[in-house]
Amino acid sequence: MTKTKDKKRENVSIASEIDRLEERRERCHDNLDRAEFKSRRAKLSEEERQELENEMAIINERVQKLDKELAVLRGENRRNMVLSVALLTISALFYYMFFYNEDDT
Repeated sequence: MTKTKDKKRENVSIASEIDRLEERRERCHDNLDRAEFKSRRAKLSEEERQELENEMAIINERVQKLDKELAVLRGENRRNMVLSVALLTISALFYYMFFYNEDDT
């Protein structure tokens, strides 16, 4: 099953993967906000409060994991952008060398 997910992700662009992870991160933050609101407003027993704190800890771990994945993807996206700009610059240089220098002779 993991290999299937990896193959599906290979066919997805980095930008869409970043968007997907940002949406998941935003949902986690919403869940965390709801849990914090519930812990402040509701009268909870000690057991319920402990369960809620455990849930909040799990959500925080997920957010940290998503942040790390986003940092990696953004770095890869940045590297791809630099590579694209370099290729565009080289192409423009070759275009100038072959077509504009031809007119000078």
